[in-house]
Amino acid sequence: MYITTYSSIAIRRASRTRISSSCSLSSPFSSLSRAAAASSPAQSSHSLANQCRSFSSASAFRYARCSVPRWSHGVDWKSPASLTAQIRSAASGVNRFERKIATMASENAFKGILTSLPKSGGGEFGKFYSLPALNDPRIAIRNCDNFQVTKDDVEKIIDWENTSPKQVEIPFKPARVLLQDFTGVPAVVDLACMRDAMNKLGSDSNKINPLVPVDLVIDHSVQVDVARSENAVQANMELEFQRNKERFAFLKWGSKAFQNMLVVPPGSGIVHQVNLEYLGRVVFNTDGMLYPDSVVGTDSHTTMIDGLGVAGWGVGGIEAEAAMLGQPMSMVLPGVVGFKLSGKLRNGVTATDLVLTVTQMLRKHGVVGKFVEFYGNGVGEISLADRATIANMSPEYGATMGFFPVDHVTLQYLKLTGRSDETVAMIEAYLRANKMFVDYNEPQQERAYSSYVQLNLSEVEPCISGPKRPHDRVPLKEMKSDWHSCLDNKVGFKGFAVPKETQDKVAKFSFHGQPAELKHGSVVIAAITSCTNTSNPSVMLGAGLVAKKACELGLQQYLNEQGFHIVGYGCTTCIGNSGDLDESVASAITENDIVGAAVLSGNRNFEGRVHPLTRANYLASPPLVVAYALAGTVDIDFDKEPIGVGKDGKHVYFKDIWPSTEEIAEAVQSSVLPHMFKSTYEAITEGNPMWNQLPVPASKLYSWDPNSTYIHEPPYFKNMTMDPPGPSGVKDAYCILNFGDSITTDHISPAGNINKDSPAAKYLLERGVDRRDFNSYGSRRGNDEVMARGTFANIRLVNKLLNGEVGPKTVHIPTGEKLYVFDAAMRYKAAGQDTIVLAGAEYGSGSSRDWAAKGPMLLGVKAVIAKSFERIHRSNLVGMGIVPLCFKPGEDADSLGLTGHERFTIDLSSKISEIRPGQDVTVRTDTGKSFTCTARFDTE
Repeated sequence: MYITTYSSIAIRRASRTRISSSCSLSSPFSSLSRAAAASSPAQSSHSLANQCRSFSSASAFRYARCSVPRWSHGVDWKSPASLTAQIRSAASGVNRFERKIATMASENAFKGILTSLPKSGGGEFGKFYSLPALNDPRIAIRNCDNFQVTKDDVEKIIDWENTSPKQVEIPFKPARVLLQDFTGVPAVVDLACMRDAMNKLGSDSNKINPLVPVDLVIDHSVQVDVARSENAVQANMELEFQRNKERFAFLKWGSKAFQNMLVVPPGSGIVHQVNLEYLGRVVFNTDGMLYPDSVVGTDSHTTMIDGLGVAGWGVGGIEAEAAMLGQPMSMVLPGVVGFKLSGKLRNGVTATDLVLTVTQMLRKHGVVGKFVEFYGNGVGEISLADRATIANMSPEYGATMGFFPVDHVTLQYLKLTGRSDETVAMIEAYLRANKMFVDYNEPQQERAYSSYVQLNLSEVEPCISGPKRPHDRVPLKEMKSDWHSCLDNKVGFKGFAVPKETQDKVAKFSFHGQPAELKHGSVVIAAITSCTNTSNPSVMLGAGLVAKKACELGLQQYLNEQGFHIVGYGCTTCIGNSGDLDESVASAITENDIVGAAVLSGNRNFEGRVHPLTRANYLASPPLVVAYALAGTVDIDFDKEPIGVGKDGKHVYFKDIWPSTEEIAEAVQSSVLPHMFKSTYEAITEGNPMWNQLPVPASKLYSWDPNSTYIHEPPYFKNMTMDPPGPSGVKDAYCILNFGDSITTDHISPAGNINKDSPAAKYLLERGVDRRDFNSYGSRRGNDEVMARGTFANIRLVNKLLNGEVGPKTVHIPTGEKLYVFDAAMRYKAAGQDTIVLAGAEYGSGSSRDWAAKGPMLLGVKAVIAKSFERIHRSNLVGMGIVPLCFKPGEDADSLGLTGHERFTIDLSSKISEIRPGQDVTVRTDTGKSFTCTARFDTE
């Protein structure tokens, strides 16, 4: 597609795509850009004519590049085609189009710079397109067929410093797509019903296949039913399979029915850890053609792979499915923020402390929708695992990705995690040949960035973040005073409004026959969890050393004795899968209105996400999680107050159990060895007995079970015709919900446990599902009936229509009745009435959940009018046909005097040619008000 030199390495790596028929242009810019350029392999005219007959799912006859098989899939397939091209075209049209593509790809314009990459001992690794061979300091190579990728697209990249502030659009094709099971199930469901649609319209359903390699890691279904037990892992996995047998069998069917799809069975690890340690290539070598790895994933923390020097970020399931079908992703050319690191971390400071500091700094700087590239000599002082920790939390600081270029530390990590010496040598040789390798032993060239941030690592101090947002960092030494301020403050991100006279309340109760008590700030969940930290040996072993020191001083035994048994290999606490609290603890909290606390080594702590009964949720390093578990409260000053009393009767303080950096480094060096990774990943695709015993039908079409409460045929393609309907405006719509700022996808999308009184629970009970078998919303994402009922079902939802009442209900405007949101939506739909949502700033922030867009669409929502949108969620709304509109700067629903009781008409043209990115749209109400919004269609 394009390449540039002396530009940001992140843009270079992110913008790479396969070269089919190309030409070159040039220009200077920042450093993320060279990786963008070293495009994936050019296909010969024969290859394109015979292997790449694929079409876009968005518009008829748009050529989408094929993906050749790769090592982990071992699939050889020909001529896949996406759904809509086959549906919306006659056979003769397809044949004419394929002839056109074959002609267009007859010769690669860059064949003159196709270069052999030699091995040091003789022979070659393969061929690659040599950027230096262009002999132009402003290198740019592009996949320029003037069809999907045009000359103008390349000009935008080349002139990055001038065009990125203008929000220009570029096409991007990732090398592969990464899914986890919560988002993977609906993606496979959609592919399955696309096959049905193809079949019903008389075409070849087997042409529906992913066109790029797809890796699906099952890691989000485990729940912590059993904890504080030696057999917790096995017990939880057995329960996981009992609950999810149907889902797992469906995914196993998908791995066999669809080509180019790898499914990693449950119990293998967290998706981002597997991606970092096993799936990430850094450089692809496909049939002797070398090109950079890049990935988009249906989990916002896909950015973790950026720490390995692979350009990757999270997208919604809707975007991911389009990429799977070969459609280029339209994205706005991002600005690139340079983050310079210097110095080194002080003794006792962890990677978690560093990432929470970085998160706060970048939130303050403002990096939403931008790439962040870390550079400077300080980068060479932090491990690859620490880099991955920082990259992982890109969504929390708002960036599209946080990128670390490949250097010697990267190569060492690749060897540690079991990549072969030859593979690592190939990666280094290729990146050096294309000047994409950073060597901190050599003089560093200045790079151009959109803006700059810098941090001296020696200034980072121990900290945690909370109680409700990841970027609300609290230095550890200030935690006690900050906690008391939170109790005093009015309800908000830093407040609980607990009256002074009740702040010292003690709730006494019986816990398994023993007297117990809870106070505000008592820790009721302490979890070493999350992809952010569990992939980092230093903080994990640090937690073990804290436990060891505590044991030696007589506080308790090691982690297991403290209740920190391994409970599973997957994503748990961050997504609300920690399981139920003990009934006595839950009752004590609810009956006494206690502000209970969770301390977790996670990346998300939005209210209602971790657990409905923990209003205070703090992100901390694994060693700090252990320390707070020992203390039993967040209401403590670790510098001045003891954690407990040792076996000698003396007080034990935080400093007595905290390990030094040297102690942790020694433990890592002696305990983290290459053979551990090799043995784990050699067996990863072999599955386990429970997985291997799942029966899978051989049919290429899925047999939908109408009684299933897990897998249900969605309505999206049921009435598909050859000619898609055009756009239309919104007339006399009611406001179903009126929100303030910071409504996250956790508020919108079904997540966590299914409340026993909710519409989703009613649906399941009516179908004979016992409450103990409800499972989580995430596990039922393959059933649109459950998910529609769980949309806007968060118990912490604040809807202005309810005048201060918190919960998943709204007012049905025509009758004034207070109903669950789903029930109100069904009333509106039955009456043929459209609905809209009013919102404040940062609407849709948080995880990139496709159901946060699918759910509202199924409820009948036609538009969302907000002050601002989160990037992925805005794109997903557009993908589901919901119009995202932004109030003009300085305006919002309150300033315009909108109460939500009005009826809204949105003047939108019925001609697609008249709808443009960022255009003004007039909104009128039945009360006579009229105001102008910006249409957030950001790309063509």
